[in-house]
Amino acid sequence: MATRHDPTDLSATQRAQVLSEALGWMREFRGQTVVVKYGGHAMTDPQAQVAFAQDIQFLRQVGMRPVVVHGGGPQVSAMMKRLGIETPFCDGVRVTTAEAMEVVRMVLTGQVQRTLVAQLNSEDSLAVGISGEDGALFRATRRRRVSEDGTVVDYGLVGDIVEVDPAPVLELLDAGRIPVISSIALDEDDPAGVLNINADAAASALAVALGAAKLLMLTDVEGIHSAYPDPDSLISSITASELRALGEAISSGMIPKVQACLEAIDGGVGQVHVVDGRLAHSVLIEVMTDEGTGTMVLPDEEDLA
Repeated sequence: MATRHDPTDLSATQRAQVLSEALGWMREFRGQTVVVKYGGHAMTDPQAQVAFAQDIQFLRQVGMRPVVVHGGGPQVSAMMKRLGIETPFCDGVRVTTAEAMEVVRMVLTGQVQRTLVAQLNSEDSLAVGISGEDGALFRATRRRRVSEDGTVVDYGLVGDIVEVDPAPVLELLDAGRIPVISSIALDEDDPAGVLNINADAAASALAVALGAAKLLMLTDVEGIHSAYPDPDSLISSITASELRALGEAISSGMIPKVQACLEAIDGGVGQVHVVDGRLAHSVLIEVMTDEGTGTMVLPDEEDLA
């Protein structure tokens, strides 16, 4: 785990240099939308929760428009265990029954989101929590896959986003709020139904719909490695085509995040960053310093022309 540095270790000159460096990034991203996917260690460790909330508050106070999208896998699993509900995993995906969906809904919007909103509002009452089903923000279809033997693999009430209506989020941003969004979607094929959505995919789709300047994805590793777990293979910056070319060299656990990164870049998001949520203030380090942290994914040069 990364070492947390005491800010008192910095001299007055060093602090001035840090602030001067940050000023340039404040100017560049003032008024810009920054989507942050919140999860992993940053969501479960009390100190990390506080540091994350401070980072988001800082971005808002210097004129950026932060949006937080969250899941809550560990919290959902803990509640399922308490209630004695068994939910098998298939292809790394929680098979979500109707009973399990009620728990997912309850935990994401009633526990995880409430905790984060309370922390964000500890100083200024700016954060507002909504679900992806509110205002038909996310619409999705149920995920199914046909196996090699022709059998249909059914993941239950798990969905893939097919439509994003950013109006509810834009209204909050224009009112000076910090939207905090849980990864649940309306079922496109069932007007009364809702679906469980991967939070990485939800953050990526929303970043595209909002025309975000940046998408930050918090995880529990230093970033994307070209030969995981070799620490020397950490990638600091990579283009979308170079990332695709890595193929199976990427660890299996990172594949959903990499896919979400590529979808965001393909959709026009300027930069995507995979950062270590175990590092205190990793969001500020990435956004406000020249060196940054983690892995930055950029569009190919020809896509910028």
